[in-house]
Parts: sequence; C-alpha cells; structure tokens
Amino acid sequence: MANVKIEPIIGRYAYMNVKGKEYRMYFEEAGEGIPLILGHTAGADGREYRRILNDPNVTKNFRCIAFDLPFHGKSLPPENDDWWAKQYDMYTDDMLAWPNAIVDAFELENPVYMGMSMGGHLAIDICHKTPEKFMACIGLEGALRTDDEYASCGLEGVRWEFDNPQIGTAELGAAMYLNMNPCSPYKNIKEVSWLYNCSGPGIFAGDLTYYNEDHHLTDDEARSIDVNKCMLYLMNGEYDPNTTVDEGQEIADLIPGCEYTAMMGLGHFPVCEDYDKFTEYFYPVLDKVLELAKSKGAIK
Repeated sequence: MANVKIEPIIGRYAYMNVKGKEYRMYFEEAGEGIPLILGHTAGADGREYRRILNDPNVTKNFRCIAFDLPFHGKSLPPENDDWWAKQYDMYTDDMLAWPNAIVDAFELENPVYMGMSMGGHLAIDICHKTPEKFMACIGLEGALRTDDEYASCGLEGVRWEFDNPQIGTAELGAAMYLNMNPCSPYKNIKEVSWLYNCSGPGIFAGDLTYYNEDHHLTDDEARSIDVNKCMLYLMNGEYDPNTTVDEGQEIADLIPGCEYTAMMGLGHFPVCEDYDKFTEYFYPVLDKVLELAKSKGAIK
C-alpha cells in the first residue's frame, strides 16, 4: 500500500463497566509515553482530537487516548438498558466516572486529562473531586460555571432549542459558528459544524445539563483545589463567548499554583478551529507537564 496514506491512529472498542452498567466504548489512540486522556465537547466525539493524535510533536512523549462518551460518535447507548424510555442527561458524576474508569481499566500510571468545553469544565471538577486519579489536568475553555448569558435560558429553553423535532441538526451545527474566531480557516469551522450535525437526538441538550447547570463551583470550592495533588493548567480562547478569557483568569486567580493562558485568535474549539495557532499555546504546556513528570519520577 505504498500509495495509500495511513494515519498512525488506532481505533478500538472496550467494554467498560461504569456506574453499574456495561458500555461498548470506542476510543482512538496514538503515541507512547505519558497517558493523555482527551475528553470531547458537548454533543461531539473524539474526532475533535484527530490533529493531536497525528502530531508527532505530541505523540513522541504522550500516549494520546481520545474516547467517545456513550451516545456519542461510535460509542452506542448501553445495550442492556431501556435508554430510549428515558431522557438523556449528563451530570457531574457521569462525567467524572468515564476518565476515572479508563484510568483503572487501562491501568494507566501518572495520567493527564485534557478536555475542551464541557471537557474543560471537567478538568476543574477532576482536580476538585478526584485529584488522586491524575497527575495533571488541562482545561480548555473551562470556568467556575458557564456564562450566565448562556445558562440563564434554563434546561427547558435548552430542550426547546436543541431537542426539538421541528428543528433539524443543521441548526445545531450552525449554532457553533458563533463560538469560533470567524477568521479561523473556513474548512475547520465547517468541520466543527459537521461534527455537531452528526449528534444524536437530544444528546447535545442532555450534555448541557452538565455544562450549563450541574458544573457550578463556588469560590471556596475553587480555593480548595490543591495543585500539588493534581496540577491544573487552564487555557481559554479570546473568541469564546461561553467561558471567556476573563472567566478563565477568574478561576485561576482563586486556585493557588494554577497556571492560566489566554489564547489569542482562538475560540471555543481551539484544537479544531486552528490547530497551528493552538500549538503555540499547547506545546509549552506539554513541556511543563513533562517537567512535572520528571519531578515526580514518572519519567527520566
């Protein structure tokens, strides 16, 4: 197959027991070294991280694992459950359960978690609730809470807009345009939109149960985060209206030792909308993670 370009990414399925149910989870991985678990945004899937998994500057030191949550991408709903008879909603405990289960099932040592959007919120929740599971977390577009302008419509408003049989998935994909730098490469903006067009019925709305409502840290809870247990790096894009650069700075100021970067020229999907620009901010953070791993004796 000399004339066929084959990516180094390997896709597999793993049967995971999470919160008393068995799931057939799809994940892709590439690279070797420090485990780097990658959590996708609300309503999307692990394809968002394809550029990272194809980046030799990352995979030479990190074993990248991008997984699809149940109901997302290639991870089907649970087989032995009447899921169709229930409303899909994602809560903090559900979000925490998945990366933690992957760490245990794959027997990962000194792993790092990185998530974007709801995955960025989760990076903060991991440091707050289960810091013993990870050496470090990288939160992209995370904050204490989602901006009130976007959360104030309530879950009923979210259901009306994003889980309405009278509104097609094309509307959902188009809504993502408002969250990116309009000067990002147009092909990348369209790719993000396409991923959201692929979302299952009601899944984005159900994910926003966590993103808009259930993730809500107080100032005191943020101050209680100990980066000596799990280091936290936060990175927010200037074009993100949901979790602004000021809101990223707000939570970083509350957490002693947290490191924060405002990413100029990027929005709510920094990994996807302009990867070259993103690496200007991402590579230095990975260098810090490598130094942290050395200081902990995780690598030589």
